[in-house]
Amino acid sequence: MMKLRLPDELIFIKNGKAIQKKSTTAMEGKVCVITGATSGVGLEASKRLAKAGAHIVMVCRNPDKTERISREIKAGWNVPVDIIIADFSRLDEVRHAAALIIERYPKIDVLINSAGIHSTKRMYTSEGFEMVFCVNHLAPFLFTQLLIDRLKESAPARIIQVNSEGHRFNGLNPDDINWERRHYTGLRGYGASKTAQLLTVWELADLLKGSRVTINAMHPGDVKTNIGNNNGWLYRWFLHHVTWHFLKDPAISGEAIYYLASDPEMSDVSGRFFNLTIDEKPAAHALDREMGKRVWELSMEMTGLSPGKQ
Repeated sequence: MMKLRLPDELIFIKNGKAIQKKSTTAMEGKVCVITGATSGVGLEASKRLAKAGAHIVMVCRNPDKTERISREIKAGWNVPVDIIIADFSRLDEVRHAAALIIERYPKIDVLINSAGIHSTKRMYTSEGFEMVFCVNHLAPFLFTQLLIDRLKESAPARIIQVNSEGHRFNGLNPDDINWERRHYTGLRGYGASKTAQLLTVWELADLLKGSRVTINAMHPGDVKTNIGNNNGWLYRWFLHHVTWHFLKDPAISGEAIYYLASDPEMSDVSGRFFNLTIDEKPAAHALDREMGKRVWELSMEMTGLSPGKQ
């Protein structure tokens, strides 16, 4: 009997259930900068890399929570854990965080951009950017660009963008990036931010060729996280009492990120999208290189990185 093959648009369902690759590579002495490291995917990545001996640099928004978790990681694995405080809804704080990292660390072996947000309502940052697009795309884009020279100096080095199958919701319109002329929905706003991130991953991967710095994006699995806790009580109730029952332990995300960040098999792999550890084809709209170039220039302009605007 002929075996039916899922179309590309649905292959992520199969990949999410597949047996995932694992790494046992030691990370002693490796400096790993991780944003959003106090909960969900970022926390699990921090713990798994600490278990492998890495030097963890947590970039987080909440000082008290970050301090508590850093103590727990130090006590659990006896590794160096440092703290940088930054709110990724404020690009000035992103710039300050990057400057501190460059000042304090002569090398960066791994950069993991994990901070993220989902909002059911359209909101704007103090700088006038749509909140989800700023936190999920503009802030990590800026952060990565500001650290890129240090990563090149540290090569071989790896960049991992925690993305999402949510990019398949799309919603990206560079002519209305702030959703001022369209009806905003949480899914499409989230999809726009993750689509923009993927499009710029391909562009940066091309620019990094020959540098021994790789960049890849990954979906962290369908796992229990607190993303969306900023929304109303009904959303939060549904998330914790209904949605969570269908989701997996976020430890699988940490294990996948550890593989992507450490395994020798990944040393020369760049410009790819992974569903956990399975190389996967993103949605067609996230592979449009002409749109990617446009989004790259727009992101450079919005973050003040365009020539003459730094």
